[in-house]
Amino acid sequence: MSASAASPSANPAPLGLMGFGMTTVLLNIHNAGFFPISSMILAMGAFYGGIAQIIAGLMEYKKGNTFAFTAFTSYGSFWLVLVGLILAPRFGLADKTPEAFMGWFLVMWGVFTLFLFIGTLRKNRALQVVFGSLVVLFALLAARDFTGSELIGHIAGYEGIFCGCSAIYLAMAEVLNETYGREVMPIGAMG
Repeated sequence: MSASAASPSANPAPLGLMGFGMTTVLLNIHNAGFFPISSMILAMGAFYGGIAQIIAGLMEYKKGNTFAFTAFTSYGSFWLVLVGLILAPRFGLADKTPEAFMGWFLVMWGVFTLFLFIGTLRKNRALQVVFGSLVVLFALLAARDFTGSELIGHIAGYEGIFCGCSAIYLAMAEVLNETYGREVMPIGAMG
């Protein structure tokens, strides 16, 4: 029996995972040193990384999924805040946040993500990879901002590309596995 036959509502997780994954890949192509921050990254961050994830989170709330509600609405908010942190100084609305203080911002998100990673230990392996690699990404980005190291920033970029791709994989696995009513793309046994 497919998930859609068991539930009258669609699974919002692929939307949230794609919003997170695609936006994370694009931002980390920048972090890896290939392109500067541009309107494309900011628009993806605000609309797909931000708003789409919040919508997915609210849909998960209606389904009673506390984990997904918390994750999607929080990371959707993260993307909106990040875009605000980049744009506010450009429009003269606030001073640019010092790099070391941005490091603390990333540490806080890393701690939050670590707790969510612990929650994934009761879920599938693919989700564990997404959250585990996101913990590492936040740690690397915080280290970059604390040290000013361009090398750590580039390493973070490559790791972030991996993290985003793992979320894209899980999103498409959920869509295709539901569509075909069987495991077409493996996501690993439940923890």
